Amino acid sequence: MVTLSPDGRFVVLPALATAHSHAFQRAMRGAAQRPAAVAQREDFWSWRGAMYRAATSLDPTSIERVSRIAFRELHAAGVRTVGEFHYVHHQPDGTPYDDRTLLADAVVRAARAEGLRVSLLRVAYHRAGPGREAEPGQRRFCDPDVEHVLRDVETLRARWKDDPEVRVGVAPHSVRAVPPAWIRELADYAATHSLPFHMHVAEQPREIEECVEETGRRPIELLDELGVLSDRFVAVHATHLSTHEAVLLGRARGWACVCPTTEADLGDGLPDLLALRRAGARLCTGIDSHVLTDVVADLRGLETLARLRTMSRVTFTPAEGGERTPAEQLWREGSREAEVACGFTTAAPVVMIPRDHPTLALVEDELLLDAIVFGGSSALFA
Repeated sequence: MVTLSPDGRFVVLPALATAHSHAFQRAMRGAAQRPAAVAQREDFWSWRGAMYRAATSLDPTSIERVSRIAFRELHAAGVRTVGEFHYVHHQPDGTPYDDRTLLADAVVRAARAEGLRVSLLRVAYHRAGPGREAEPGQRRFCDPDVEHVLRDVETLRARWKDDPEVRVGVAPHSVRAVPPAWIRELADYAATHSLPFHMHVAEQPREIEECVEETGRRPIELLDELGVLSDRFVAVHATHLSTHEAVLLGRARGWACVCPTTEADLGDGLPDLLALRRAGARLCTGIDSHVLTDVVADLRGLETLARLRTMSRVTFTPAEGGERTPAEQLWREGSREAEVACGFTTAAPVVMIPRDHPTLALVEDELLLDAIVFGGSSALFA
């Protein structure tokens, strides 16, 4: 997996991929880190207010500009493939643009301009939650019916079909934001056309409570009942899955896309990564909110978060992952596994790190990847 260049000057590695991104949220960096003036509990739900303000301010020019900044940082961090979970579709009041995919196309152009392969995951969004109309800040995300969503997916697939570095996927936002009937129809379409199928799953306890109240099922239980789980299904976050849900996801060979930096920033909680690994679920990581662009830290989190949860060291062992070392498995999850989750069957080009980088001083060649994963950061690629 890790080699030295012929002249010995560079460490050569598979390029990284990040399977879950909201590029427009790069404009929020620093904007949601202070407590509100009025004392309240600061959590995911209060953070959403700042996110809605950022989303409402966007226009076709600014979303492309912000996206280019986000993707430029990713490229500098060793990333060559991004899964863009795109849900800013319409004008701020919810009125579609004359060209309904105007903003999605701007984001794809931004990724390509910055040297990234992109999987544009067209998000379906309909409601604030079971029985609740969309809130004002959500209106530009929403469509009145699933047919509008699928027509946009068709448009995007046709528009970008000749670019081998672009994929289009389907993404119900969450069990909160779309009703079960939509999820089934979107999943059937993705299966028919072999498209990536991503969805926020169990990020917040409230999401689970509302899902149980509406359907009598926890989120993964519902998705299993709907026939949605498959080896193309990516459960983003998967923070509050039960052990039984991890088994259902693993049985389908589905993915959990963990976003350690964002989940820490939002105080989401600690996912049970050991349960997911033991169940056979595949893992990858996402940059998500771009609060910090350090993809090495994100993939390292797949091990260190498990250590925090279990109060033990080296939770991944070769017995669970064949002959790979923990660093090799993590790099695979941060590169090849994430690429496949985004719908790319071929590997991206390699990336290089100077062998004489101060972080790698005193490190023997056979331990380079261990030092990069557990002692390095994305600054190594600068």
